[in-house]
Amino acid sequence: MSSLSQVVLITGANSGIGYEAVKAFLKSPNPYHILLGSRSPEKGSAAISSLQEECPETTNTVETIEIDLTSDDSITKAYERVSSSPGRLDVLVNNAGATFDLAHLSNECTLRSSFTCAYNTNVAGPHVLTSTFMPLLLTSPSPRLIFISGLSHITQASESYFPTPPQPAGWPKAIDFETIGYRCSKTALNMLMLDWNHKLKADGVKVWGVMPGFLATNLGGRPEWVKEMGGGHASIGGEFVRDVVEGERDGDVGRIVKRGGGVPW
Repeated sequence: MSSLSQVVLITGANSGIGYEAVKAFLKSPNPYHILLGSRSPEKGSAAISSLQEECPETTNTVETIEIDLTSDDSITKAYERVSSSPGRLDVLVNNAGATFDLAHLSNECTLRSSFTCAYNTNVAGPHVLTSTFMPLLLTSPSPRLIFISGLSHITQASESYFPTPPQPAGWPKAIDFETIGYRCSKTALNMLMLDWNHKLKADGVKVWGVMPGFLATNLGGRPEWVKEMGGGHASIGGEFVRDVVEGERDGDVGRIVKRGGGVPW
C-alpha cells in the first residue's frame, strides 16, 4: 500500500453493490487501499480472489476484514485491527444491509423479529460502526462518510409507484414478496445520515446518503426477478459510490444522491 493511497472501508463488500464498489476503486487511476468488510472471512477471501481475476492490472490494493454489524465485539475488533494497520481511514462506506421480510413470509421468523433484525443490522449496526471508527476517520485530511440508501424514497412509495395492483379486500393478504421491514429501516438510515452530517459539520467530514438505484443483487434472494422488473447490474451502484468519493457530488453534501440528481424523500 502506497503512503498516498486513500484507505476505504466498505462493509458488506463480498457481494452485490459492495463488491462492485471495491472493483470500481481497484480500477480507478487514483491510489486506494480497500478494506473489504465481510461477516465471513471465507467469503471475503473468495471475493478478493475473484477481484484479482477481474482486475489483474490494478496497482491498488485490497484486503478483507471481518465485520459483523450485529456484534459490538466484532466492530471493536475490526477497529483495533485497522488502528494497528493501516492505522488510518479516509472513507467509510456503510453498505452492508439485510432483509428479513421473506424469512417472515416463509415462517422462519416472526413479524416482529423481521423488523427488529432489519433495524439492528441496517440502522443500529452502521451507527455503532460509524461511532467506533470516527476517531480514525477524523485523522484524515479529507474524510468522507457514505450511507447506502435503498428503497427508502417516501415519495416513490406512494400508490402510483407500486408495480402491482391493490390486493382484494379481506385478511390475510396473499403476499409472496415483501420488503416493508427493509424499506422502513433504510428510511431510518436516511435520518441517521442527516444526524451525522449535522454532528460533523465543524469537523470537515463530507457525508452523503447514496441511492444506487434499482439493481439486481442477491438481497432478498430474487435477483432474476429484479432483472425481469428492469433492475440494472450492481456495477452501476458500485461505480456511483466511487464517483461520489472522488468528488462528483461534493456540491450535494448532506443530501441523498442518485445518478442525475438528488432524492426529495
